[in-house]
Amino acid sequence: MTRKLIIVLANANPHSDESVGPPIFQASVAASMGYQVEVVCTGAAAEVLRNGVAEAIHVKAAECRSVYDFIKEAHAAGVRFHCFSTGLDSCAMRKNDLITECSGVIGAAHFIEEIMSDDCRVLTY
Repeated sequence: MTRKLIIVLANANPHSDESVGPPIFQASVAASMGYQVEVVCTGAAAEVLRNGVAEAIHVKAAECRSVYDFIKEAHAAGVRFHCFSTGLDSCAMRKNDLITECSGVIGAAHFIEEIMSDDCRVLTY
């Protein structure tokens, strides 16, 4: 049975290293442990998936890698990033504003179907 983890960034400040860095790092760790991992960004947190935003955020002042570098590493480890459809609206974005690591836009029906499966766990930030 595939084990699935969905990490939802809903209340995370998209411009705060402390809000978006740890969940993305945790997504990478879970993927390396064999979990199927999705990160879903909604509300204001969807802004982190906008081209150029995550590149400007650094987890620590001394850290040369940006949050975008962590997103790319997570994506390479198998983590899939999605923008919730309401996140596009609340951030005044279009699909072509999203980073290439974003697998697409999902809606409520898809999200509910995923989280209600027996093999899924959800973490919300």
